[in-house]
Amino acid sequence: MKTMTVRDIRRRWSEAERALAVEKEIIITRDGAPVARLTRIVPEKKPRKRFDPAEQQRWRESVFGKGTVLNWVEEFCEKDRAERF
Repeated sequence: MKTMTVRDIRRRWSEAERALAVEKEIIITRDGAPVARLTRIVPEKKPRKRFDPAEQQRWRESVFGKGTVLNWVEEFCEKDRAERF
């Protein structure tokens, strides 16, 4: 288990990150006494959820109602197209 001072953590954060890649935790000390524990977090590997147009349509209908057209989106697109051409 590695120990680092508060000052070391502030000044050499990149070193602390590299140490966490190897060590499970780092004990942070101030005036020689331990004050905190810095632990590594390993994020779960989740597959990226892909866009599903049918699911989006169901959500939109549940929020805005079935058959509702979002006029502000259409107005924005029409205005943007008119400005470009």
